[in-house]
Amino acid sequence: MIHLRRTFFTSFLALAGLAVAHAETPVEFSSEARFQIDLHVPDAALKALIPKGFTLNVAAQGPAKDCNLRLVFIDRVSINAPDGKPIGKGANALAWLVAPVKDASGANAQLVVGGLTADPSDAPGPFGVYLPAATHTVQRTLSSGSGASMESQDWVLTAATGERLEMHIKFERGVGNKGKPSDTRFYSAKNPEFYQISTQEQVLDILRNTTTNPPDRVKDFSLKAGGGSYAKLFDGTEKVLSWDNIIWLNRTVLQP
Repeated sequence: MIHLRRTFFTSFLALAGLAVAHAETPVEFSSEARFQIDLHVPDAALKALIPKGFTLNVAAQGPAKDCNLRLVFIDRVSINAPDGKPIGKGANALAWLVAPVKDASGANAQLVVGGLTADPSDAPGPFGVYLPAATHTVQRTLSSGSGASMESQDWVLTAATGERLEMHIKFERGVGNKGKPSDTRFYSAKNPEFYQISTQEQVLDILRNTTTNPPDRVKDFSLKAGGGSYAKLFDGTEKVLSWDNIIWLNRTVLQP
């Protein structure tokens, strides 16, 4: 009898899990290449963007130590609907500003506080904070031969209202580490009740880090960010903490 009860209880839990899964609706699938800059920006300027109920979640150790904001340049190589058909233009380039936070329940999450998108139809985007880029340039080049492979990335996105996110980098390419698939909640700073769940896996190559000090493979680097509504975040006192090349990332976006 005990065995039968356990079997029934296990089956019940499995069905309950299926019900929860079905409550999350797939929105899109994407394959991307990213470059992520971990930053520490002025706390007061960032806290002014954090909605009530959220708190900054700044790591005290590890590769993300002291990071309170991430600037992520994203080459969305393919964007597909749940039925497999392309969404919109089927591809896009954007940069977004994301803060590590704890939500009202105390769970780790990410808060999207800003972004510039090359596709005007993508603004203001699902989080309501994207600005259309009045001008944008994206170049990613790879040079290989008898020596180490070298990659260059040049990103420039500017808004008509003065916001600018620009990065130029040249680095020695590595092989990276593949992480396990993970689920992360991304909240909107403009509408904090809205969030999406991103189920993703990626290959990460950390090129330079001020805490863990891996072999430094960055050969040339410059960052220009600020202007408009981003001026207080990037007032000249910001510090770059980690230079992370995300060689590929596959993700599924779910809406609860």
